[in-house]
Amino acid sequence: MKKYLRSILLFCFSCCTLTAWCQQKPNVLWVTIEDTSPEFIGCYGNKAAHTPNIDQLAKEGVRFTNAFSTGTVCSPSRTAIITGVKTYCTGTGHHRSAFPVPEFMKGFPYYLQQAGYYTTNSAKTDYNVSNESAYTKEAWNESNVKTGWWNRKPGQPFFAVFNFNASHQSNTMTNPYDRYEKAILSHLDKDEIVADNAFEMPPFYHDTPEMRKEMARVYNSLSLTDKRIGELLARLKADGLMDSTIIVFYGDHGEGIPRGKTNGIRFGFRVPFVIWFPKMYQHLSPWGTGVVSSELIDFTDLAPTMLSLAGGQIPGYMTGRAFMGHQRQAPPKYLNLSSDRSDNGPDLVRAVTDGHYFYARNFMPFVPELRYIRYMEIGRIKQLIRSDYEKGNLNPLQKSLLEPRPAEFLFDLKNDPWETNNLSGSEKSRGRLMQMRASMEKELLKSKDVLLLPEGELDTLSKFTTPYEYRLNGKLYDLQQIYRAASLSGFRSKKVLTQQLALLNSTNKIVRYWAVTGLRAQKPQELRPYTGKLSPLLADAYPPVAITAAAILYELDQDPGAKDCLIRYMMGGNQYWALMSVNFLLYSNYKEPFIEAVQQCRQVKGRSYAAKAACMDFLGSLKLVPNDIDHRQ
Repeated sequence: MKKYLRSILLFCFSCCTLTAWCQQKPNVLWVTIEDTSPEFIGCYGNKAAHTPNIDQLAKEGVRFTNAFSTGTVCSPSRTAIITGVKTYCTGTGHHRSAFPVPEFMKGFPYYLQQAGYYTTNSAKTDYNVSNESAYTKEAWNESNVKTGWWNRKPGQPFFAVFNFNASHQSNTMTNPYDRYEKAILSHLDKDEIVADNAFEMPPFYHDTPEMRKEMARVYNSLSLTDKRIGELLARLKADGLMDSTIIVFYGDHGEGIPRGKTNGIRFGFRVPFVIWFPKMYQHLSPWGTGVVSSELIDFTDLAPTMLSLAGGQIPGYMTGRAFMGHQRQAPPKYLNLSSDRSDNGPDLVRAVTDGHYFYARNFMPFVPELRYIRYMEIGRIKQLIRSDYEKGNLNPLQKSLLEPRPAEFLFDLKNDPWETNNLSGSEKSRGRLMQMRASMEKELLKSKDVLLLPEGELDTLSKFTTPYEYRLNGKLYDLQQIYRAASLSGFRSKKVLTQQLALLNSTNKIVRYWAVTGLRAQKPQELRPYTGKLSPLLADAYPPVAITAAAILYELDQDPGAKDCLIRYMMGGNQYWALMSVNFLLYSNYKEPFIEAVQQCRQVKGRSYAAKAACMDFLGSLKLVPNDIDHRQ
């Protein structure tokens, strides 16, 4: 009987506690900044940085050392944030590809509205979905540059997002220096400006006065960002809301400089992440306050966490976990991350980290870490790197950034925070490499990674379904068979080469695509005896197979048929095949015969930004057009 009464009392107490919690739902303010790695913020140990407001939040709140974006450029990262789903499930990993997502997949602020919250976004969306306008309207009560918590009903809890863009790549490297002076330096006091000689230069950059002048832009753009954050917090305090608002601060992906943003290593994924709790809600912090946490967090965790804090139900389709609130789940052993096309630079990287080690599988290793991306190429930093490469001024690490990658990276982050020593070939690290590779493969197959399809294929299927739903149909998408071919790409041995050549005969066009993509990553001299097997592929019915075979054959012998094939697809109306053709030629040693065709390709009516940007990179690499902001596309 006593046991029965005790159970009733415990149940009643729990109900009362939950009811009281629900009646005092916290306000939540997100402070998001662009293109920023934690290495350049004061509270993460950089003594040269001027970020007092961020540092104060970290000192009083919780600073996370293992928070990661799920992509390395803004739009895929924001898709993962708004949906709570990995982009390799939704098919939205390619920058601004804007493919459809299922109707049941709402932007998570929609569910916060159902839980009584007033939701506002100021103002960036970039959600990378086909119906972005309607999607945004459904998710937010207000989404514009002037909105905030001030239009809600009296007593109504709010969820407000403020996006600060002073730290964006446009300021840190891409825009001309005079624009940077006007946009950034002119708004800083003397004591807020970080001097060119005040900071440590990352070891993968050549330390010169010119490079230091450019790198100082990163620090000063962050200094202004921090200043603007201070102004927002001052308004929150003036409105009497500091004591009832949880503040979440983070960046949207890695630093907007070469080797960070768009690159599938930790430097491209890891973000600064701080949560500040007012005294009223400090009990909601599983970590306490004034602490540092190494808990693993990625962007798909944000949506379920906000719903957990709000007392809402977490939709079953969300792949992230709640790390706060009454639905908190234990942290995982590993995070699985992905990096795909950014602008005109295709790629496919799948990564795994436990916070101590970082593993990256490069499925397209023939493109370097610093691949051609027009928005990077028109920046002075990238031009300095290319110039020093041509002059022989770079050390082996710095040179490697412009050369083909290995199939795999493995970095010991605790002993090598700048990721300079690849352990993938170390016998001592083989066990860890195999374990993390297995984790990557398990996630890829379990999640039915739809981004192993060429982007043009995603565009085609999106006319009758969504990539998310397509991948679930095993008859249409035989991922096991496809991955067997893709898993070979980047590895070099007689056995692998024999398997890839055999797979060229597959009746599955995506298998053939990955077989020939893998051959593109082989050493040219190994392929020369097999040109007879590759030549028939120029007539393959599937354009990605024909284009990739043409790129191989042209590079081997400047094959006239291969040249004609590349030009044919370059001049065609399909944007994806045009981009693929030009992109292969960007890394060719024999570009001159294509100059006229590339110039014409850029002028084709309706040509996409990515394809035009690739054309400009091609012409810029031959110094036929200036690499500047006025020649972006």
